[in-house]
Amino acid sequence: MTQQLADRIDALLPQTQCEQCGYHGCRPYAEAIARGEAAINQCPPGGAAGIAKLAALLDRPILPLAPEHGVEKPRMLARVVEDECIGCTKCIQACPVDAIVGAAKLMHTVLADDCTGCELCVPACPVDCIVLEPMPAEQLDQAHANAAREHFRRREARLAREAAEREAELAARKTAVDAAAAANPVLAALARARAKQDKRP
Repeated sequence: MTQQLADRIDALLPQTQCEQCGYHGCRPYAEAIARGEAAINQCPPGGAAGIAKLAALLDRPILPLAPEHGVEKPRMLARVVEDECIGCTKCIQACPVDAIVGAAKLMHTVLADDCTGCELCVPACPVDCIVLEPMPAEQLDQAHANAAREHFRRREARLAREAAEREAELAARKTAVDAAAAANPVLAALARARAKQDKRP
């Protein structure tokens, strides 16, 4: 029942994935509201209209936006000033919906139609080459919100998969080293000495 309620709450959120609510994306915030752990007034991008929709859904009183989570303002699009970009990839890592493309030491660019206006890339940029421009009104529709939700889900799944692959690779390397040490008395002695040093305070 809670998951069904979370689905309905999530459908009313703007899907910016900006984390201003205090949660890692719109879905975790929706789940926290459904569990009664978060208030309905923590989403600046949703603003007063979003709070009113959540209040109607949950039969709760309408509250003003909690100021500690930010202020309501027009949604913006990020744009990379190409001549100033150093290709550090920090904005790519920060984007919750994979709306920035590029490669290390090469120019990056924002896929404007996929940008949610989360603004997380702005503080991540070490050379301040990301500017914000007004988001077109046609981009503030449910289709774009649904697409952003799916992009966020895909990115989260990819990051989880990559983390699992790294863990498996590290485990395989450790197993190979342990096997080599067991087969070679000298390596085994070195491994024991290292283990003793690691245990020292």
